[in-house]
Amino acid sequence: MAEINKGRFTAELDKPVVLFLIGMRINRLRAVGKWLPVARAMPRMLEELERHPGSGLLAHRTYVSWREVMVVQYWESFDKLTDYAHQRDAEHFPAWTAFNRSVGQNGLVGIWHETYHIKNGGFECVYGNMPTHGLAAAARRVPATGRLAGAKSRMELADD
Repeated sequence: MAEINKGRFTAELDKPVVLFLIGMRINRLRAVGKWLPVARAMPRMLEELERHPGSGLLAHRTYVSWREVMVVQYWESFDKLTDYAHQRDAEHFPAWTAFNRSVGQNGLVGIWHETYHIKNGGFECVYGNMPTHGLAAAARRVPATGRLAGAKSRMELADD
């Protein structure tokens, strides 16, 4: 079990971080042969990235909600994220090619992603009695005290 950090904490950044949200939706449950390969691809990619610390992936967490799976990923930079996506000898490129060949636009499986560039002071987060989580797992976990105690003051740091 993960160690619980008792108290309130927030994240602090030394440099910008890229937040990458990626997911899939099973649109037709009976089309197992179409969505199962898509569902199996992401864990292989994450394992590959974890084996190569220089890849740029800082932290990730997977969430499952009925027909949807989402992975929250934190990256060192947008360049490292796109470099990985285009590496022909890495897990992503053949998985993407297989998806387009097998599913394409037939509507059986949906996929999506969103990318955000997080700069110091351009975010607000708090973690109470939690294991190191979210942005704090990708950056630095610090106590949410003093100027970091309230959500408004944490967000106002962006104006400084």
